[in-house]
Amino acid sequence: MPNKNVLIVDDEPAIREMIAVALEMADYGYWEAGDAAEAHSIIVDHRPDIILLDWMLPGTSGIEFARRLKRDGGTADIPLIILTAKTEEDNKVQGLEVGADDYITKPFSPRELVARLKAVLRRTVVAGMETPIEINDLKLDPVCHRVTINDQAVAMGPTEYKLLQFFMTHQERVYTRGQLLDQVWGGNVYVEERTVDVHIRRLRKALEPNHYSLIQTVRGTGYRFSTKAA
Repeated sequence: MPNKNVLIVDDEPAIREMIAVALEMADYGYWEAGDAAEAHSIIVDHRPDIILLDWMLPGTSGIEFARRLKRDGGTADIPLIILTAKTEEDNKVQGLEVGADDYITKPFSPRELVARLKAVLRRTVVAGMETPIEINDLKLDPVCHRVTINDQAVAMGPTEYKLLQFFMTHQERVYTRGQLLDQVWGGNVYVEERTVDVHIRRLRKALEPNHYSLIQTVRGTGYRFSTKAA
């Protein structure tokens, strides 16, 4: 299984290929997109760990697409590196002002790209992975790998724990079974989508009697973690 999955968004196939080779050598998985519409579809279906986004794209520009991603609560926390041939200082500032985590000017070496990508992931992922999450007296502590309700330990299996952690860090958004398999089990694990239902039932049972309803079934679509009434 790759370390992390990267979305490469660039309209130049040669650039995408160069980046893809560098990522493969560094043991990263990746998806490729040539424009914002294709990129958005991949983000919805797979939710990459980080996005490499070219400034100049056909149709919706990279900078406008970055703005949209950072305004959307469902994608605002995905780390973003902007790739561009522009070197003027005001363009760099503009890229960082929309919420990009880093800015790399073309041409760049594959080694530099991977190093900068690792640095951004280290800054963003480590902070999130160490911070306890608490919702309605339900607390998940990633450092201790422990779940409690009203300070009482809750017993659950490792898959249920990972499922709960994903839900608690991605609240209010509906995920299909396929998306949950990709995010929680990993894209290279081949199991039936109905496996998700089994683990959802186990997780709800572990959260009984007062917190099982946080995990809502969205008929015909999938599941959502929400503190609001279904």
